[in-house]
Amino acid sequence: MKVALIQMQVASSPAENLQTARTHLKDAAAGGADIAVLPEMFCCPYETPNFPRFAQKEGDEIWQALSEMAKENSLYLVAGSVPEDDDGKTYNTSYVFDPEGKCIAKHRKVHLFDIDVKGGQRFMESETLTAGDSLTTFDTPWGKMGLCICYDIRFPEWMRLMALEGAKAVFIPAAFNMTTGPAHWELSFRARALDNQIYLFGCAPARDMDASYHSWGHSIATNPWGEVMAQLDETEGILFAHADFQREDAIRDQLPLLRHRRVDLYELREIKK
Repeated sequence: MKVALIQMQVASSPAENLQTARTHLKDAAAGGADIAVLPEMFCCPYETPNFPRFAQKEGDEIWQALSEMAKENSLYLVAGSVPEDDDGKTYNTSYVFDPEGKCIAKHRKVHLFDIDVKGGQRFMESETLTAGDSLTTFDTPWGKMGLCICYDIRFPEWMRLMALEGAKAVFIPAAFNMTTGPAHWELSFRARALDNQIYLFGCAPARDMDASYHSWGHSIATNPWGEVMAQLDETEGILFAHADFQREDAIRDQLPLLRHRRVDLYELREIKK
């Protein structure tokens, strides 16, 4: 399975950002990608007041454009994330489209990014966003995949639940900043990949120092051995990476972490709604 992580520059206009995404998706398809991934909040600047301002309902113009892009390029599209309006509530939502343009999954960011780092950055998503409440996986020809958004990766229980649901890889549109990125970006992806013996693919926006929010960038692919397979810098570009699921199976057979869990002593379960 070949993945293309599209680390794009985010402009102030959703229309301009959709055109940028469209151009990069053509390049991803030309590069042989089976699955392409866009960054978190790729369609608008990453600022809390912008989320309700640019929010659209499922099926509206942005959703339709993303569906068309997947179909035009005959690939699976993990469409980053966009602000979604649902009955007056705003969610940070990622849609997944198949090569026919059908929406096959939808994830609303579960863990909202509310931080106030001394000497660093303050950012409160909960000022304008509502948290999601569902674990998200979807089926592909290569097996079941998982999906979460940015801050979700910091919660080991959430990642483990996707692995226990059978996810062979997890896609993570994200936008770590200049405080959290240097400290925790690579570490988080390596640790969660190692803990769960899965592939992780993190796609971030390119850095724009003229924007109010400065993305760390560094879109990344990590493997089930906890290694970084490839990583970009902070500039715009496409990262191509392969997932070898035969190797994943071999690692799980040789170092059977998931089978060695002491479920007689502890358990982890999703509370179904």
